[in-house]
Amino acid sequence: MNHVKRNILLNPGPATTTDSVKWAQVVPDICPREAEFGNVMKFISKELTNIVTNKHQYSTILFGGSGTAAVESILSSVIDSGDTVLIIDNGAYGKRMCEIAKVYGLNSLEYQSPSDDGIDLDALETVIRESSQKVTHLAVVHHETTTGLLNDIETIGSICKRYNIEMIVDAMSSFAAIPIDMDKMNIHFLAASSNKNIQGMAGVSFVIANNLSLESIKDIPPKNYYLNLYDQYQYFTKTSQLRFTPPVQTLYALQQAIIELNQEGIEERYKRYSESWNTLINGISKLGLRFMIPKKYHSRLITAIYEPDCSQYDFTEMHDYFYQQNFTIYPGKLNKFNTFRIANIGEICHKDIKEFLRLLENYLKNIGYLEES
Repeated sequence: MNHVKRNILLNPGPATTTDSVKWAQVVPDICPREAEFGNVMKFISKELTNIVTNKHQYSTILFGGSGTAAVESILSSVIDSGDTVLIIDNGAYGKRMCEIAKVYGLNSLEYQSPSDDGIDLDALETVIRESSQKVTHLAVVHHETTTGLLNDIETIGSICKRYNIEMIVDAMSSFAAIPIDMDKMNIHFLAASSNKNIQGMAGVSFVIANNLSLESIKDIPPKNYYLNLYDQYQYFTKTSQLRFTPPVQTLYALQQAIIELNQEGIEERYKRYSESWNTLINGISKLGLRFMIPKKYHSRLITAIYEPDCSQYDFTEMHDYFYQQNFTIYPGKLNKFNTFRIANIGEICHKDIKEFLRLLENYLKNIGYLEES
């Protein structure tokens, strides 16, 4: 197999991939309506479901599109006119769900929680219990890509169960790294994508849903055409095809990425990611930098780091310095805090993080933040 130039992507997805995932896209041309390609999608759907549940009561619904497509599909397809969805907003992606709900005119409530600390679960339950509107659905981001904050969806799921609330989870940045059990955690609808911890290519998103919950939405008047969740589910169940043309080569890459995930195992993958994270936080601490999220709430996957207090610091210049060395870093996404973000997901290891830290030290010396030794 020929090697492809390796870039170290420390942005929070798309992630660095293996050569075998890249080359999986080079296949003979095929019409996506052929049974052979339908078998590829059936394999993908089955294996994605198995990552978060071993039961037969759940299905995976595939879409061509970024992760936001899957989130939008859920919110626009599941919330009926008489329903009320409570959305937890503690980062840019919780806020995005609020914006999607507004666009569709959904009856929604916003529960704001700090972006740099854990959710006050007692206060959340009080809001649910004392709401003048019956909360029928709750939407939460499992792992806030904005900061690295990991929300306690198992406890939130228990609260939802007490109040007969269906839980919607954006698991974009946790899926295939942090173990999830949809049945145990009381998750009815979960959204994720192909290009983060699965280590596939960007372009495929998916919803994993409880089959009974899917059947319960079939009579809801459609608010969306391309992203209609029930129609996509029914069509795939009957034909093993998507309603509209799928990203064929990207799905071949996803098939290969799933095979490699199964070979490594989710626990081992998270262990590898965690080793890289420990290397990262130890290294930035030695360089006099601080990260935002307390360790007990941290995902160990993506880290928001406070920018250095130095007049010569400029994120764009720092980005370009790293880009010239085949490393990609990412800006922060919270106006309230001056941060940049480093992700340690994808086909990388702690040695790559050590090299990043070496380059970071050189950069900080060059701008006068650190003294030359």
